[in-house]
Amino acid sequence: MRDKYQQRATPIIQVTHIWNWYHSIGFDGGKMVKGRKRHVLVDTLGLVLMVMVTAANISDQRGAKMLFWKARRQGASLSRLVRIWADAGYQGQAFMKWVMDRFQYVLEVIKRSDNLAGFQVVPKRWIVERTFGWLLWSRRLNKDYEVLTRTTEALAYVAMIRLMVRRLAQEY
Repeated sequence: MRDKYQQRATPIIQVTHIWNWYHSIGFDGGKMVKGRKRHVLVDTLGLVLMVMVTAANISDQRGAKMLFWKARRQGASLSRLVRIWADAGYQGQAFMKWVMDRFQYVLEVIKRSDNLAGFQVVPKRWIVERTFGWLLWSRRLNKDYEVLTRTTEALAYVAMIRLMVRRLAQEY
């Protein structure tokens, strides 16, 4: 897919909240949400590189650390990555330094302007928001019905595989 669009993979991380009444449930005091969070690492085309589901009370930075370690443990080919765009939940010099020291990635936080009224497309952030929209097309991911976080992660990969296969099939 990347060859067709002639783009390199620059990942973007962001988190979204999902609700569940089973296990791994937490409460996010910032957004006042009970449930789980999906931490997603995508490339510049919005294709999923890595997914991790955690309780909602896990901070964005802690979830990102877990996501990076998971990617390294699973041997994900992230060696070409240089820059990572993230939303404001990942800001902070200590976290940026941690990412640079451990993984040699430059973390660039893309913030929404305070003077924007209503919904405005924020450069780079729309890519991961679009990915969440694609994932929510899947009925099993629209709401969190799963007991195990691993199941939700697997369903996210299956939904992305389905999307990529359909795109490739349209070319022929």
